[in-house]
Amino acid sequence: MTKALKIILVSADWEKTSSLARKACQEASKEMGIELEERKEDWDFLTQHGVKDEYGGVDIPQVFVELEGGIIKHVLTRIPLTPDGKPDVEAAVKTIVEAVREGS
Repeated sequence: MTKALKIILVSADWEKTSSLARKACQEASKEMGIELEERKEDWDFLTQHGVKDEYGGVDIPQVFVELEGGIIKHVLTRIPLTPDGKPDVEAAVKTIVEAVREGS
């Protein structure tokens, strides 16, 4: 299995849920003991590795895991919502941790 090296968050200061994604990534990074790299508005990275809409545009924030060999694995776009429509940071942490474990 390929080892996970770090979590990568692509965020923007103007995007409100970026702070929630940052919190989720920080918690997952701490839990898994791996580095967190935050890239601010790195559109080139998103265009190359991110999930695109039907027009080729990309959403922000997006979370990735970098694996050995330079492999970049997309983990999530935006923060999941609870059944009542509120941001679910715990679900985001769980998704990120699972992606790191799958890569490790």
